[in-house]
Amino acid sequence: MVKVRFLTTRGEVIETSGEAGDNLLRVGQAAGLPLEGTCEGQMACSTCHVIVDPEWFDRLSEASEDEEDMLDLAAGVRRTSRLSCQIELTDDLDGLSVSVPAEAHDMRRF
Repeated sequence: MVKVRFLTTRGEVIETSGEAGDNLLRVGQAAGLPLEGTCEGQMACSTCHVIVDPEWFDRLSEASEDEEDMLDLAAGVRRTSRLSCQIELTDDLDGLSVSVPAEAHDMRRF
């Protein structure tokens, strides 16, 4: 299991885990975080935007040009922003820490 730490907009820390090979979007959704993932991981939206802790950012594989284009549409983008659907969990990412942007809303919950 790969442990993941999410920081919410309320300052809460939610620790969860997923299997190596799973993506961060599914792990976050299973933990009840407001990561909508409208396009279901097809990289056609930016509703799964997260901000990766700078300590972890360089450990991730580089974002594709398509992902960078989608991040241009996301609200609250930072230098370490990524789409959670594009972060595949590996054993090297055990302990990964990310923040959910204040602008994140999961419309499926209304």
